[in-house]
Parts: sequence; structure tokens; C-alpha cells
Amino acid sequence: MNTDDEDDIGVVFRKTPGHYTVHYLSGGREIDCALSSLLHKQLIYSSANPASSHHRVQEVRELNHVDPVAIGDRVRFVDAGDGRGMIMEVLPRRSKLSRPAPVPGQRVFEQVIVSNADLIVPMFSVASPTPKWGLLDRYLASAEAAGLPTLTVITKMDLAGKNRSLEADIEIYRRIGYPIQLVSSVTGEGIEELKGSLQGRMSVLVGKSGVGKTSLLNAIQPGLGLRVKAVSQGDQGKGRHTTSHLEMFELDSGGRLVDTPGMREFGLWEIAREDLAFLFREMSGYVGRCKFGVGCHHDQEPGCAVRKAVMAGEISPHRYKSYMHLKEEL
Repeated sequence: MNTDDEDDIGVVFRKTPGHYTVHYLSGGREIDCALSSLLHKQLIYSSANPASSHHRVQEVRELNHVDPVAIGDRVRFVDAGDGRGMIMEVLPRRSKLSRPAPVPGQRVFEQVIVSNADLIVPMFSVASPTPKWGLLDRYLASAEAAGLPTLTVITKMDLAGKNRSLEADIEIYRRIGYPIQLVSSVTGEGIEELKGSLQGRMSVLVGKSGVGKTSLLNAIQPGLGLRVKAVSQGDQGKGRHTTSHLEMFELDSGGRLVDTPGMREFGLWEIAREDLAFLFREMSGYVGRCKFGVGCHHDQEPGCAVRKAVMAGEISPHRYKSYMHLKEEL
């Protein structure tokens, strides 16, 4: 890739099918970019003479992803004038949050949802609807696989009286080491603390609709929830694996925020069955500590160290059940 003066570098803030809004790193400008066709292919060059500057293309391979560009990507682009440009290269990512995305009639491809994030924020409500802890376990495992920290947010704490098991449930996760913040957009509980947690970071919201996200975001920053909701509505009716319209928002208090609409399901990408236990923090220390070694399935084997830890109360039965359910999908 050349680095001539006509090439600029920026960050992808918004994407819709075929269009990417890129913010210049060098200033506050933005540009509407299309995608170079080369980014959909990988060119395999002849290696007969590595010193030669005239390599021949031996093979052209289609890349195994849905979209080679994700929100948060740092990209090199050519400014064509009139506010338009062409993305020529995606620069190396320091992190990525991915999931499998089946393409009709084809095999499963990788869908990079967001790249270069600092924090994954699973969001659930204390009631109406009550939390689906198995879904939280899925988000946490995905974040562990991506090497990203999490901050679980429980909204609608003004309805806490409707969920008597909440304290016991969240204590399971806090004991493992996962931070949880309790907030209410009605009473203001936890809002300032949450703003502080998001400050200076690029955060990614994950979660289903109905948890009070719009109200909470408006409490964090006036009008933000309505802007995020408008983006989310652009994905309605497009299918459960699309997230075709995504946008990153600047926070007045510092930091950036990405919502992930249209994600009713969230599968794990390229996780081997034998590695899944390492993504459950409280289980990883028990892997390989029985006579079956690292090959133990943690299911029917007598003397399994993980199952012993479950029976001893050192691993939550709920978390173990989530682990077994996820393993069946792999």
C-alpha cells in the first residue's frame, strides 16, 4: 500500500451498505467513502523471486468475512474531492468483537461488529424484562475471547422491588470479578458513576431492546438516546444477523459509544469446544486438574475437577449450565 500525500488516515464512525463515514485523524472533518474492490480480495503473489519488484499475481482469494470494514477501524483512504473518497486499506486492529454471520447459500463468515474498542457494556434491566443471565454469559465469553474488559449495566433500578433475586444473581458475577453498575434514569441512581466509567473509552453497548437504553442514554447526554434509537430503527426488519447500519457517537464527557442494534442472537466466533472453559474465568483454574487432563469434557467424567468445583459451590451451577449450553453450539 502506498503512503503518498493523497492518502489520508481516519476512523470509521458510521456505516450503511456500501457507504462509510470516516473522520479524519488530523481534524474534525469527515468524508463519505466507498470501498475499494481490492478489500474484498486477497492477492497471492509469486514468491519465485522475492527481490523482484515485479511480482505476478498467482491467485485471487475471496476473503472470509461479510464486510472488511468495521465501526472503529482506522483506515487509509484517498480523498477524491466533493466530500467523497475511497477506502484503500484497513490498518491493523488492536481488538475486534466478532460473531458468526451465515450468508444464504454459503458457509458461515466472520462479522466484525466493532474494532479497536476499549470496553464491552452488556445492558439488562432489573425488571420488564428481567435479565437473561445466559445471554450475559454469552457476552462475557465473547469479550474474554476478544481480550476486552466488560462493564455490565443493570437499568430500571427504580423497579428493583420486582426482582427479589437480583442481589444474589449479581453477586455471582461480582465474586468472579466482573464489575456491575446499577442505574436508574428515573431516580438518577448510578448515572454519574456510569458517565465516569465511559469517559475516555470507546465503549460498545450490547443487549436486547426494552431495557431502557434510550432513557438511560438521554440521562447520560441529552438527546443521545434519540440519536442512537434513530440508527437502531434503520436495522429493523433486516434480519437477525445484519447490524447493517452502525454508528459511533462522541460523548460530551469524553469517550465514544457504539450501539449494536438488530442482534437478537450472539454466537461465538472461532472458539474451539476444548477452549471454551478458559473463557469462563472461574472454571479456567480447574482445567487440567483431574486425571483426564486438558482433554476432560467437564461433563460425565468421574472425578472432573470442574464438576467437583460446581458441587462444592465454587462455580455457580447457573454458570456451569451456560457453559454446557454454549459448548453444544460449537
